[in-house]
Formats: sequence, structure tokens, C-alpha cells
Amino acid sequence: MHLVASGTFRERLKAGLARTREILSFGPSETPDWDALEESLILADVGIPATAEILERLRGRGSAESLRDELMAILNGPRYPLSAAKPAAPPRVTMIVGVNGVGKTTTVAKLAGLVVRRGASAIVVAADTFRAAAQEQLAILAKRVGVDVVGGSSGRDPASIVHDGVQAGLARGIDEVFVDTAGRLHTKQPLMDELTKIERVASRVVPEAPHETFLVMDATFGSNGLMQARQFAQSLNLTGIILTKMDGTAKGGVVLAIAKELDLPVRYVGVGENVDDLLEFDAEEFVDALIG
Repeated sequence: MHLVASGTFRERLKAGLARTREILSFGPSETPDWDALEESLILADVGIPATAEILERLRGRGSAESLRDELMAILNGPRYPLSAAKPAAPPRVTMIVGVNGVGKTTTVAKLAGLVVRRGASAIVVAADTFRAAAQEQLAILAKRVGVDVVGGSSGRDPASIVHDGVQAGLARGIDEVFVDTAGRLHTKQPLMDELTKIERVASRVVPEAPHETFLVMDATFGSNGLMQARQFAQSLNLTGIILTKMDGTAKGGVVLAIAKELDLPVRYVGVGENVDDLLEFDAEEFVDALIG
């Protein structure tokens, strides 16, 4: 995959990784200071397992010149999930999950907008009935990208709304259905039960749905975000990660920790608040922006 973005977006991605790039500023001609490199990788939230693997391989070569290659190897490790393959007939159903405040609702609209710009059809399903403003926010964003919203009243069973949304997508021949969900992790088990119920209900309307389940993570959370990811991965069949808020405070090394520890690919990167500020993840471009 290649980044669906202009040069300006690529520059913004590079700017968003400035903090991490500064931490990982090792020139290829320098004599390796393994302790310093290890500290830098950990400070960049690369994670202990990924850091240990990188150092072991580099020490074996006696040089840090291959740091880029080792980062690429880790990012290319997770396999594209078979469940994410294009279904035999539309719609393809994508569920968006994550804790409150990471940008799920905005990301739903961005994904729908990306589909529309590519010439396909999409609808969004407002299944976050816990947060009062979620449905209104999604309706505003959906209007901007030119897609319809299927929703319901506050407090209505989210799985029932998803049933209606997937059924609408099926009846209207829509290519993609994107489902926004609640994210109240402080009530973790009820939330996970709700999300697994949504999965079951969607599959009754369209076999094998949801075809994708993306976990949205705030890139500024670093290793704390990784802990959240573990909790969601225990209950759901995640197919990928979307990193939001990739600005100058982002801890970009967490991408490597995710790939190594959870065996999940990062699929998209959010670089701003506008509805078209979403980049399809590309490991090579990311590593170039990460270490320069």
C-alpha cells in the first residue's frame, strides 16, 4: 500500500514524528553506543520486546547502520488478516473501536470520505449511544463527506442500530458500512460484551461481518495506548490499528511495539482534524519519516 496523500501531508507526517526522530538521531557513521541506542528506543516507546530484537540483530552485525532495515522488518511482520479480504458481495462492514477521546467518530467520517473519493459508496452507523454528542458529531461530519447516517435515539441498544445500518447497506447496495462504537473503557467488561454482541448481530445480516475491526489509538499515548490495545485484542478480532493525533507530541515508536507485541498492522495514520487528513499506512515512508 502507498500513502494516499499529497506531498504536504507527507511533510506533516514527518513533522508529527519530529519528537521521535530527535530521540532516534543516530548517524550511520557513528560508533554504536548500544546503551544509548537502547535507551533511545525505549524512550521512543518502541517497547522492550521490539527493542531487544533490534539490538540483538544490530549487535550481531556490529553496526547500527542497518537500523532502518530492522525497523522495516518489524513493521512488515504482521500479516494482512484474511478476514479483511474483499467480501464476495457488498457491503463490507468495518467496526471502529477504541477508548473515548481518541478520535473514533472523526475517523469513521474520514474513512467514509476516503471511500467516496475513490468512487465507491458508503454509509456510517452511529452506534455510540452512550456519548450524547456522538451522533450529532457524526451527522455533521458525514454531511461534509457526502454520506448518509443510520442512527437512533440516545440509550437505544447499539446492536439494534448496527442491525439497521448493515441491513440498510445491504438493501441499498452500498459498498462500505462503517460502524462507530462507544469507548467507555472504565466499564471494560460491559463495553467488550457490547462490542462482541455487535459483531454477532452484524454477522447475522451479512455473513462474516464485520470484515474489518479497526482499533483507533491516540499516538500521543505511547505505551499506555499499547495497554489499551491489549485489552481490546483479548475480546475482539482486530484487523488493524489506526493511529490518530500524529502531531509533534506523538510517540511514533509505539507503531513498532504494536507490530511486535500484538502482531497487528497499522493501517492508517491521522495527521489532522480535517475529513481528508487520513493517510494509508506505508512502512517505508513511515520509517523514513521516523529516522530521517
